[in-house]
Amino acid sequence: MKGLSGIVKKKLVKAEYVNVSDPESGTTEKLEILDVVSNPAKADYNRRGVITRGTIIRTEKGLAIITSRPGQTEVLSAVIYNE
Repeated sequence: MKGLSGIVKKKLVKAEYVNVSDPESGTTEKLEILDVVSNPAKADYNRRGVITRGTIIRTEKGLAIITSRPGQTEVLSAVIYNE
């Protein structure tokens, strides 16, 4: 997919793992995605398990919120989510 000025954008189609950062300890780990808890973009995305920016996911270490844009950057990054 091409964007403005011919920049090539790569989409992330399927993901099993996410890079999760913990701001308190300053570490980043590659963790398995267990479940999509909530997606504020659209209610239907919760049922289908679609991951967009702002989605809250369940990982092995607890809840995390997606901070990257997987539909445009092909990277899946998250931060530990404390309710």
